[in-house]
This record gives sequence, C-alpha cells and structure tokens, in this order.
Amino acid sequence: MKKEQVVHCQFSVWYPLFRAVTIRSVILPLPENVKEYLLDDGTLVVSGREDPPSHAQEGSDDAEEIQWSDDENTTTLKAPEFPEFTAKVQEAITSLGGSVFPKLNWSAPRDAYWIAMNSSLKCKALSDIFLLFKSSDFITRDLTQPFIHCTDDSPDPSLDYELVLRKWCELIPGAEFRCFVKENKLIGISQRDYTQYYDHISKQHEEICRSIQEFFEKHIQYKFLDEDFVFDVYRDSRGKIWLIDFNPFGEVTDSLLFTWEELTSGKDLKGDQGEGEATEQDYPVFRCTNSKVTVQPSPYLSYRLPKDFVDLSTGEDVHKLIDFLKLKRNQQDDD
Repeated sequence: MKKEQVVHCQFSVWYPLFRAVTIRSVILPLPENVKEYLLDDGTLVVSGREDPPSHAQEGSDDAEEIQWSDDENTTTLKAPEFPEFTAKVQEAITSLGGSVFPKLNWSAPRDAYWIAMNSSLKCKALSDIFLLFKSSDFITRDLTQPFIHCTDDSPDPSLDYELVLRKWCELIPGAEFRCFVKENKLIGISQRDYTQYYDHISKQHEEICRSIQEFFEKHIQYKFLDEDFVFDVYRDSRGKIWLIDFNPFGEVTDSLLFTWEELTSGKDLKGDQGEGEATEQDYPVFRCTNSKVTVQPSPYLSYRLPKDFVDLSTGEDVHKLIDFLKLKRNQQDDD
C-alpha cells in the first residue's frame, strides 16, 4: 500500500467524483486549534455546547461532593471555545436536516459510539462530535498516523484535515457490504457486519452480488484514482445501491471475512456460493456469516475498556502482564 493510495481515499478527494451516488455531505476545514484540542490528552472537557451544563448551588450536597481540593489555587478546567467554527458546524448540521454522521478525512469514531448519551454516532451539535472524536482511537490515528501501514519510504504528503458531516440516515447494518477491487476488477464482497447472522443475506446473496457488480461497473470502475481499492456500499429496501466510503487496499482496512493474504495474492478465493463458485469471468467471490453458530461479539466492544485491561486480558503486552503479576505477589506478601 502506497501513501498516494491513502491520500486518494480522503473524503474530499473522492466525494466530488461520486456525489450523485452517495449520501449528501458537507466538508469543513479543520482549524489548527481544533486539531490541537482533539489531540490534547488532558481531562476530557467537551467544547461546543449550545447550552452549558448547570452548576450545583453552593451549600448543596452535590456541591460538597465535588470539592476535590481545598487548595485555593486550584483552577477549574474550562473548555476552549471556537465560536466561528461552532457557527459553521451548526449551519452545516441545519442544512443537512439537523442530524449528522461525523468523520475526519478517512475515519469515523465507530469505536467511541458507546460514550454518547444515545449510544450512537448521530450528532446534533459540535459538542456531540467533540465527545466522540476525543474518545476515539480511530480519530487519533487519522490525526497522528495516517500512513502507518504504507510500504514506500517517500516523505509523508502534506495534509489538510477536514471535518466531514454526512446527512444522518438510519442504515441497517445487515444491508452494508465491503467490496475489494484489485487491478480495477471487483474480486470480493463481504458482509460488513460479519458478527451477526442475517437470513436475508444468505437467501439473496446471488441477487446482492449481481446488483453490486452492476453498480461497480456503471459508477465506480475506472473512475476512482487507483486500480486497487476498497469501497463500502449500502443496499436499501428497494434494492438500490448507495456508495458509502472508499478505503485503501491494504492492512489499514479491515478485510472482514477475507484475509489480506487471500486478497493480495488473488489465488484460491472461495466464497459462500457453494458449487457454483465465482470464476474469473463471473461475479466476485461473496462471503457472509451463514450460520447463527458463527455469530461473534462486536469488535468495538474492547474499546469500552481501558487499553491496559485489554492488553492484560489478551496477553498482547507481556511487560504489563509481568508487572501485574509482581503487584499481586507483593500484595500477597504484605498480607
């Protein structure tokens, strides 16, 4: 995967080319001071509120509970304000119907949905967006390591970060699909929400595959800036296909029910079509979760826990595990 491929998958690069077949969106330049705020590791204080939260009155029980320090020099954290940017964002949200799905150049804060009051990525104000963005590892990666899996040694291209606001649509997870393109040929389609079993996908996989292939040939093929890429689509209740996003063809993108070794080699790709397997001149290989037995928990659940807890439970960080065992042994010795 080359850095140029990552650049081509930025929303502002592809959206003008495919505006007619995707969800209506507004792109706003991200001011440098907003970027700094999003990367600030300090206490999470959400800015951009229309109505600031009410404070407990002096002398109340609530007021006593939040007196964490008697130091007269203690200062109250105050969120920075971005009045001009806030006004632009609110104007864009209003123009898109009052609710939006936010993202940066590439990623949406899907790993942080749990922190929102509605457990959703549906945002109605800048404060909703900031809460999600400041809680998201995906957003941090966009801002700090956009070329992390690139193989070329060329200098990192200069980037202009942007806030993307997409008109909120109630998308059914069982109607989303990820499509893999190699050398401008659609080679594979995967159910997007692979952790769940959807009966209609198993029953209609041939029709779904055919409609996505036709959409690709009519609207996508030879029109994107690279010949190797990944794109996501949504199939609505009428069978119409909508373009959702583009992603680089490489490890930075989740391969879902495929492996990147399969996709990059292009050999021995097998799908869920049974005996009538896709051939080189036929439709792409289609994969879906075809049994309730194979249902899995959401891959985003681990983001609800502190990273140290996740590393300990999975054994990914040996040093943390050793430190934890030493701590437990010292506690037992003290007892």
